[in-house]
Amino acid sequence: MKKSSVLGAVFGSSLISLMLATTVNAAPDPNFHIYLAFGQSNMEGQGDIGNEDKNVDERFQVMWAADNGSCNQGMSKGKWSKAVPPLAHCQGAKLGPTDYFGRTMVEKTDSKIKVGVIVVAVAGCSIKLFDKDNYASYARSQQSWMTQRINDYGGNPYGRLIEMAKKAQEDGVIKGIIFHQGETDAGDGNWPSAVKKVYDNIIKDLGLGSDIPFLAGEVLRSGSSSGANNNIAKLPQQSKNFYVVSSEGFNQALGDGQNVHFTSQEYRDFGKRYAEKMIEVLGDKLKPAEGSEPPASSDSPASSSSGGTESVASSSSSGGHHHSASSSGGHHHHSSSSNSGDQPSSAASSSSDAVTTNSSSSSASDALPAMAKSFVMEGNAQVFDMQGKFLGTVELASGASLKEIVSAKFQRSGSYLLRQGSAVKVISVEKR
Repeated sequence: MKKSSVLGAVFGSSLISLMLATTVNAAPDPNFHIYLAFGQSNMEGQGDIGNEDKNVDERFQVMWAADNGSCNQGMSKGKWSKAVPPLAHCQGAKLGPTDYFGRTMVEKTDSKIKVGVIVVAVAGCSIKLFDKDNYASYARSQQSWMTQRINDYGGNPYGRLIEMAKKAQEDGVIKGIIFHQGETDAGDGNWPSAVKKVYDNIIKDLGLGSDIPFLAGEVLRSGSSSGANNNIAKLPQQSKNFYVVSSEGFNQALGDGQNVHFTSQEYRDFGKRYAEKMIEVLGDKLKPAEGSEPPASSDSPASSSSGGTESVASSSSSGGHHHSASSSGGHHHHSSSSNSGDQPSSAASSSSDAVTTNSSSSSASDALPAMAKSFVMEGNAQVFDMQGKFLGTVELASGASLKEIVSAKFQRSGSYLLRQGSAVKVISVEKR
């Protein structure tokens, strides 16, 4: 009996060590910084792509969001690749501000940092196209050329942005959002609040923290839609996280007869301005996380596997397609983050669910409380099976039952490992 207890303790400790090792390796890389970019034609980019624009640092990656990828060899939806323009889609998108935003972020941050972008942009569109509740009626009323571009994003550009962002969160952490839109809505006084609604939905749908910066670029000051800058100037009144990036000095409108687009050089300079503002806003949050290692899976940021929508675990010890909901790093973001680089919030009560394991590793429950002492019922937690495979995330709420939350999400009986920052819990779920 004594010998059995000793063996159980040894086995339990080994199991916990194995689970900790696998979850650490499977967690998103806190040094892979991801930025979302969306808007209309100026965010697509309308500048001609020169030879200098095709030389891109490997540390700057793009996750292709469009259904077409034929214009960029090696790019396909949902996979990381070197960020060679165009970054938005293959129907008229060219060089835009995101190109030199990413290049500058790489250039001016630590060499340990990688930068990834996801660009979703549709020429001529209103902010209504990114309203998750009302986009469909707007999309149906558009001309065929715009409908074709909307269809490149599955008919729902906002939905595609969120889908790709969730997939990207498996590999890294979302640090901020850049935005260029407003020409179409220049005369709409409700535009600033409509933008805020889109931002709020992004934060909620991705489980991000409360201080994700949102950078909006001014339109061409000498252009036919220059009045949109009056709306853009009001954005900081909507949120402490909203900032305006100036277009001052950009007066050489692209010679395409529309008088709304910037030239290639202005796009390059504009991208740098976006990056400089992002660096100013994020400050120390851009420092590399010490001791962090990239994910150990076979999918690197440069070559991640394609994933579908969120699905349930296929058995008690394995999962389906996975979507993480880590938030960006920094001292505020942890309140709803599952990123390994952030610590969970100290607020909120702990779960009443007991830490349980299977009978062969009963002594493991003795080891878990010390490791789970900072586990809190707030924000998101990553969920793994007992082999360390990442299954997805669950949203936690104070006073709720962990077992009920996991059971509702994964629909299977069995044991699951939950991770929140460096804290770990194991729970057993029985479906009836």
